[in-house]
Amino acid sequence: MLPEPWQWITAALVVLAVIGVGIGVSLWGRPRRSTLVKARKLFQLRREWLEARFFTKAAASGKPRGLEWVDCEFEDSVSFARDRHTGQLRALVGVTIKFRAVEGGGMEDNPNVDNLRAASAVFLFDGEEWTSDGRVIQNLNPVQAIEHFRQELEMIE
Repeated sequence: MLPEPWQWITAALVVLAVIGVGIGVSLWGRPRRSTLVKARKLFQLRREWLEARFFTKAAASGKPRGLEWVDCEFEDSVSFARDRHTGQLRALVGVTIKFRAVEGGGMEDNPNVDNLRAASAVFLFDGEEWTSDGRVIQNLNPVQAIEHFRQELEMIE
């Protein structure tokens, strides 16, 4: 005995729904190629402003405690990554930071205060524009930082 026509229609709809969900899950959180191209171009266009914003935010953060941000030199190269959980794009740029001890901050006698520090500046893309909250990943270049946070970040070539 052949199934009723409504059973065929129901089965077809279920199969299409399963395929749709599978495609949706595989694409969710992954930036489309056009978004990546747009994000990269926008980063390059706004880079000088982004670097200034990063420095302002980082210097105001009070981190590291007892030190004041004096200067921050940015490398030319940029590494792009995707947050595995939210799909948000991030740009990491290698930086060399110079600090000085804050008077009364407890670091005045530390002979290492004047040493230059290598780190990665983190920039975030919200789908429309890049920004920075001044987050820095100390002692890691961008590729190392992405590898270190591989549970959270995925490198984008």
